[in-house]
Amino acid sequence: MQNASVGFQCPECVAQGNKSVRQARSTFGGAVVAKPVVTYTILGLIALMFAGQYLTNDRLTAELAMNPLAVVGLGQYYRLITSAFLHFGFIHILFNGYALWAIGPYLERAFGHWRFAALYLLSALGGSTLAYWLDAPNTWSVGASGAVYGLFAAVFVVGRKLNMDVRGVVVLIAINLAITFLPWIIPGVFGGTMLSWTAHLGGLATGAVVSAALAYAPKSSRSLVQVAAIVGVLAVLVILIVIRSAQFSL
Repeated sequence: MQNASVGFQCPECVAQGNKSVRQARSTFGGAVVAKPVVTYTILGLIALMFAGQYLTNDRLTAELAMNPLAVVGLGQYYRLITSAFLHFGFIHILFNGYALWAIGPYLERAFGHWRFAALYLLSALGGSTLAYWLDAPNTWSVGASGAVYGLFAAVFVVGRKLNMDVRGVVVLIAINLAITFLPWIIPGVFGGTMLSWTAHLGGLATGAVVSAALAYAPKSSRSLVQVAAIVGVLAVLVILIVIRSAQFSL
């Protein structure tokens, strides 16, 4: 028995009563987030992978980076995701790491842990999928940029849904797209190297679709719609990957 305000209650009765209490939810239906553990976990994985790249003299990079020929020729489809946790140099990881640290917690608190994780991973996969279709077969690419661009899109979508001023987000996206296509506008940072516009645009588009489904799902069937949208986007990406692989064999 447990002490109650009046008399005693059995533990089973307390547990049953707690089940009937409506649990607090995040803005878009997820469980309330006390700490953005998904964001911090992703940042930790990125840091560990970067250390592994350095310690193995980029052998880890060769094993996990995105490369269309390795994906289709060796069946290494994991590269479509693992490449999003690797980076070329300190400037690259600092740009993406800071962006994730700055906006990840906000989105994780808005969507909840697993919804945010789905948004991040699908954005990363969406970026790799477009790269798989449009990059030259021998192209090597790494970086969390595709996922980060998906988060940029999500900040815009959430801002619009909540009737916030999103002009700053639009400017941020525009600046980053300018850097994508014209890296020389920041002399010396990227050495004039063209960044992966396919990963950036693929991640941006995927993030926009996923976040819109999460933010605009009707309250009456929010979880069902959100899960269906996430599964649906994943299915579309998988189908696109399968079609592209089939084209390589023709």
